[in-house]
Amino acid sequence: EEDEDYMSDLFIKQDVRPGLPMVRRMKEAIQKEEKQKEANEKNRQKSIKEQEKERRDLVLKNALGSENKGFALLQKMGYKSGQALGKSGKGIVEPIPLNIKTGRSGLGHEELKKRKAEEKLENYRQKLHMKKQENEQAADQFRVRFKNKQEERKMEGDLRKSQRACQQLDMQKDIDVPKETWYWLEPEEEEKKDEEDKEDECTSSDLTVSEKLHILTAYLREEHFYCIWCGTTYEDSEDLSSNCPGDSAADHD
Repeated sequence: EEDEDYMSDLFIKQDVRPGLPMVRRMKEAIQKEEKQKEANEKNRQKSIKEQEKERRDLVLKNALGSENKGFALLQKMGYKSGQALGKSGKGIVEPIPLNIKTGRSGLGHEELKKRKAEEKLENYRQKLHMKKQENEQAADQFRVRFKNKQEERKMEGDLRKSQRACQQLDMQKDIDVPKETWYWLEPEEEEKKDEEDKEDECTSSDLTVSEKLHILTAYLREEHFYCIWCGTTYEDSEDLSSNCPGDSAADHD
């Protein structure tokens, strides 16, 4: 009879032996498959390395006998089977295990391979460390830029506040023209000019926002005895110096 695949769906669907339970049919199919595997394993020709390994393992499992010349010499010197080596009997009992070299690479190749792997791992760690440092530096630079931007916006707001106060106080003293054009806020008509005109006006003055704020606050203190940080107009310079903490935002914090 021809061999049939008892594990195939086609065979399971077929009613081969109607009186036989399904579980028993499956069990017989599994047993037949296992027997086939065993037969294939026995018929398979082992490689030379496998044959050498089997012979070597078989020899190493058996203890040395008196026919071995080295063992015979040890016995003549008083050695007994199972006894530790050495004059005091504290040496090794079992032979040093064999380390069979099965590859075709030269001596020292494994050490070189191991060293290269360690160097590769170390380089990878250094790259990760450098990447981490770069990310930290980028985060610090972003925080500095963000802080500088906030401080710049705050100074611009303080400058507008000072310009508004300067215009009101100057007009109270019947001053129709500001000491400098930027001491007062620009009129709405001026704000509606083209962007080119605004750029020309900005470039006409080399002063920064911080410098303008320092000059204008000093003018308000000297001319009007007014401090934008306190929001108060003092009676005179003596009253200003004695009651106002300072001439900057930091002094009032």
